[in-house]
Formats: sequence, C-alpha cells, structure tokens
Amino acid sequence: MNLFQENDSKGTLFSPVSTEELPPRPPSPPKKSSPKICGSSYPLSVAFIVVNEFCERFSYYGMKAVLTLYFLYFLHWNENTSTSVYHAFSSLCYFTPILGAAIADSWLGKFKILSLVGLSLIALGTGGIKPCVAAFGGDQFEEKHAEERTRYFSVFYLSINAGSLISTFITPMLRGDVQCFGEDCYALAFGVPGLLMVVALVVFAMGSKMYKKPPPEGNIVAQVIKCTWFAVANRFKSRSPDIPKRPHWLDWAAEKYPRQLIAEVKALTRVLFLYIPLPMFWALLDQQGSRWTLQATRMNGNLGFYVLQPDQMQVLNPFLVLIFIPLFDLVIYRLISKCGINFSSLRKMAVGMILACLAFAVAAIVEIKINGMVPPQPGSQEIFLRVLNLADDEVKVVVLGNGNNSLLVDSIKSFQKPTHYSKLHLNTKSQNVHFHLQYHNLSVYTEHSIEEKNWYSVVIHADGENVTSMVVKDIGDKTTNGIPAVRFINTLHKDVNISLGAGGPLTVHKDYGVSAYRAVPRGEYLAVPCKIEDKNFPLNLGLLEFGESYLFVITNITNKGLQSWKTEDIPAHQLSVAWQLPQYALVTAAEVMFSVTGLEFSYSQAPSSMKSVLQAAWLLTVAFGNIIVLVVAQFSGLVQWAEFVLFSCLLLIVCLIFSIMGYYYVPVKSEDVYEPADVPSSRIEGNMINLETKNTKL
Repeated sequence: MNLFQENDSKGTLFSPVSTEELPPRPPSPPKKSSPKICGSSYPLSVAFIVVNEFCERFSYYGMKAVLTLYFLYFLHWNENTSTSVYHAFSSLCYFTPILGAAIADSWLGKFKILSLVGLSLIALGTGGIKPCVAAFGGDQFEEKHAEERTRYFSVFYLSINAGSLISTFITPMLRGDVQCFGEDCYALAFGVPGLLMVVALVVFAMGSKMYKKPPPEGNIVAQVIKCTWFAVANRFKSRSPDIPKRPHWLDWAAEKYPRQLIAEVKALTRVLFLYIPLPMFWALLDQQGSRWTLQATRMNGNLGFYVLQPDQMQVLNPFLVLIFIPLFDLVIYRLISKCGINFSSLRKMAVGMILACLAFAVAAIVEIKINGMVPPQPGSQEIFLRVLNLADDEVKVVVLGNGNNSLLVDSIKSFQKPTHYSKLHLNTKSQNVHFHLQYHNLSVYTEHSIEEKNWYSVVIHADGENVTSMVVKDIGDKTTNGIPAVRFINTLHKDVNISLGAGGPLTVHKDYGVSAYRAVPRGEYLAVPCKIEDKNFPLNLGLLEFGESYLFVITNITNKGLQSWKTEDIPAHQLSVAWQLPQYALVTAAEVMFSVTGLEFSYSQAPSSMKSVLQAAWLLTVAFGNIIVLVVAQFSGLVQWAEFVLFSCLLLIVCLIFSIMGYYYVPVKSEDVYEPADVPSSRIEGNMINLETKNTKL
C-alpha cells in the first residue's frame, strides 16, 4: 500500500516531522477591526508609524549630512580618515539591527523595542528601529490587503526620504549660516535632529492603542542557530551509506525540530544566500555622504540663484527619490508590464546595480575634470615662485642658483598682480637661493632658504632709498577643502586687528608683518571690522569664492577706511557643482529600483516568525557595504577617480553574479511555509521517521 497519496503538484517533497514539540507559543490575541484611513483599506495606525519614521529619519540623516565636514573642518582630520570614520559609524548603525530584531522577535515584540530601545538611545536605537518599524507597519495589514501593504512600503520609503530631504537641506544651513562661539554651529546642527527624536517618540506613543501588536514568538534567532547547527552535526554523524539521503540538508534536523520550523529556516537561508552579493551596492550608495560630499568641496556651489553648501548636495537624493518612486510605480513599471515583460523584483534590483555602476563612472569623469583644473604641484627638487613688488617703482629681479646660474629674470612693476608661479629647479631638496634686486640705482643681493615641493612668494618693499625682500610660504594646493582662505600683509607702522571668521581677531603686525591663513565662508565681505590702536576702520575684501585663497596687502588709511591690494594665491573652483546632478540622478534611480524593491521583497519572502530577522539581515548588508568603503579608503592608495572606477567595476562583476543567482531563485509563496498541508502522517517502523507530504514546485 502506498503510504503517500498522489496529488496534482509537479513534484512531492517529503518533509520530516519531529515527534518532539517545542513549548507552546503564547496564544494569539483576539482579532479586532482596526480603524481605517478615510474609509480605505489602510489601517489608521500606519499613519503614526510613517510620521514616526519621518521624524526618526530626519534625525538620523540630518546628523549624517554634516558628519563628514564636522570631521574635516572641526576635528581637522584628513579626507581618508573622515571617510573611514563616517562609514565605520554607518556600519555600526546597520550592525545593531540584528540585535534589535532578535530582541523584538524573541522577548519584547516590535512595539516595545521601538518604544523602549529604539527611541531611547540614538546609537543603539537606530539598530532597534531599523529592523522593526518597517515590519511592524506591515503587520498592521490583513493578508487580504496585500496590495495595500505593498504600496505601504513605497509610502514608508517616501517618508524616509521626505525626512532626509528636509534634514539634509536644513542642517547644513544651521551649520554654515549660524555662528556658535565664533565658529560653524555644529551644536545646533546636531541638536535639532536630537529634538526630532523626541517628537518621534511622542508621535509613536500617540498611536499605541491602535496598533496590532503580534506577540513575540520565542527566541527565534536561537532556534534558527540551534536548528541549523543540529542539522549540520547530524548530517556528518549520519554519513553511513545505509542511511537514506534526505532532500535538503536542513531535513537532518527533523529528529529534534518540527517541520514548520525547518521549513521556515529553509526559506530564510534561501533568501540569506541571495543577500551575499548585496553589500557591494551599498558600498557605492552610501558614498554620497562621504566621497561625493568631499568631491563637492572642490567644486563651485554658486548656482546663480542660490549658493549650495557642499553637504547640501546630498539633498538631491531624497528629492529625486520623492519624484522617482511615483514615476517608477505609476508610469515606468506599468509601461514595462504592458509590453509583456516580466520585470520581477530581482530583475529590478539587478538593473539598479547597473545604474549605480554608471553613476560612479560619471563621478569618475567629473573627478578627472576637477583634477584638470587644479594647478600642477611641484615635484622633487622643484618649487613654484612668484614675486610681489610692493615698492613704489619697478624692480628687476634675478634669481640665482648655487652656481650663480640664473633661475629667473623678470622686471616687476609696482603692485603688478602676478599672473602665474614660475617653476624653479633645485640642485638639492633644500638650498639657499640668491636674489639680485635692482631698484633705481640700487643693486641689492639677498639670500633665502627654500625647500622642494613648496610654493613661495618673494615680497619686495622699499623704505626710502633701501629695498629689501622676504620670502613667505603659500598654501599652494587646495587644502582648504573648498572654503576660501585669506591672509594679510600689513605695510603700516601700526598693528592691525581684523575681526574675520572664527577664532577671534586676527592680528597683523606692523612693518610688513604677514598673518597666517584664515578660512572663512564663501560670500561678500564689504566692510570687515578692523582696529588700529583705538580707532575702528572697515576693510572691503569683496567677493571670496569657493576654493580660492587670497593675499590682501594693507597699504594705507583714508577717510573711507583701510585700503588693500588683493591678489590670488590659488584661483577659485571653476567647475560648477551642478555637474554632480547626473551621478545623483543615476544613483537615485538605482536606489529606487534596488532598495524599495528589496524592502518589499524581504518582507514577502520572510517566514511569519522571522520578518524582523530577515529585515535586519537586509540592513546587515548595508553594514558590510560600509566596511568595504572603510577598507578601500584606508588601504587602496588610489587617486579618487581611480577609486570610483574600481567601485564601478566591482559592482558590475557582483551584478553578474547576482543575476545568475536570481535566475535560479524560485520565490517563496505564503502557502509553502505558512500553511502546510494538514495531511495525516504515517508511522513507519524501524530506523525511518515520520514523513508528511508537502506540495512544492520543482
């Protein structure tokens, strides 16, 4: 007699059933009809969840928007260190969701983890919130409203980007346009996002009585680990050829664990295997807040109608997301469907990877264009030199090397603005250079020590019938990271105190004293307060552009104030920040196709007891992606455009691997895991175990 009945499926899978039972789960609460939004099928409770997510994301993205420049300008770290710490923080924020998911599914439940952990501490709270809030919103829908639940995930993602849009626009303004203690107001830029976290807590608590709160289903993470470990150990113990093989390696856990748990772990492991290539995508996407922001610091943010701060360019991403999500959902996806193309979730994600590759290819092109506008740097045994003649008449300058060979011969008129630096070749890394100055009937020889790979200005000034010179070192390269820098030479016989930028008054000593460079925000400075002894005077510096460094020579005092002569050490950034728009458009389209789709895909493929775990695993791929950036930033040693090309090529390879994996992936249906066929099992004597039929696809 055949113990297993035939059925209409294409194949039959025999799933072992344990004779042991797990402790009974808590009884489900009685179902109640939750209020709807304006008579629709959307539960009113999701409105509180979406608003809570908006406030929490405002806090998170607002703080992240200014984080890189905080490291760079306030803590004075270099670009690689700033990038590494930024991505280390991002990685930590995405590692903690696995802990939050375990607590949510095992002990507290999603509602309590959001309230007690997620909104109490930002550092650990983001890990408590991320894996729970999306799944908790999905739990508010009944199974018959699956279509509304799918659209909820799009609205949920819209709330994320609405919060990000507003915060990434406002917090850089709070940082740059407001002064705290004479510096950029990072305290306010971090404080406002912190206040929004309090608002998020209040809004979430307001909807408490409306939420459907599925009870925790036991320590599911521990069950998954124990079940997997037992299956592997049992498989190695049962290597005898006399023991029948089993269809799946997890079936070797059937002696101890129930069929339902094994089926859920199977579904979980199939999806987790598909997650392996995903970190590479996030490695590219998350560089908007680090490498792309640093790229913007080397570009001109003046758009004509508005001046963008470098960290404000990140606002393009959430702004475009708000446009692209309805565009893709209502137009592009529907057109593709009408063409008869099966544009599945995995195919959307693969196309998203390709778009991200193109975005970084464009970023590499922009970086090459920026580098082409940067002044060349002096090499080994080379210097760049210019002459500033502050005397009242023309001076002829001859620069002599160690062998009295002429390195430079030039005649400089009084206050003639230099057009360029001259490259001089040295015999050693550092040497004394002789200067022959001819002024009127005077012929003066001076000597100055210089070192290779530096930029110098020779300042000539006359006092009566004498002519002298001094050498000052210039910045030479754009180490100001996009912020204008100024310094002063005081030709007066009295000290000048200038109130400019952060750090208190800048004192320029008398008789050709030279000040240090001071970084100031981009803008017009028409009346800078200056003080000489007990008298106050305004100083007109004019417009200070992005990336430019200036030398101002204070010459005399008139009734209109101090007079100054302005010259440029480094020219301003010429390439507009608008050139970043194509790469932001491409990476945002990639995010919509990859992240929004992946969020819904993760929920649909998750067993009922493991939704937060799978959501956390999805976010865990983001953590590993940030680790990839951290490692490359610290150890690659590549120039920036080559690093962009490297990331683009790596993701292209990963996309190919993911496409092959997705081709063989069969999506899980709810009846395959959630509602196993209730067919009586038959006891088989001997070494056999209880078996039960289950309909599946080949």
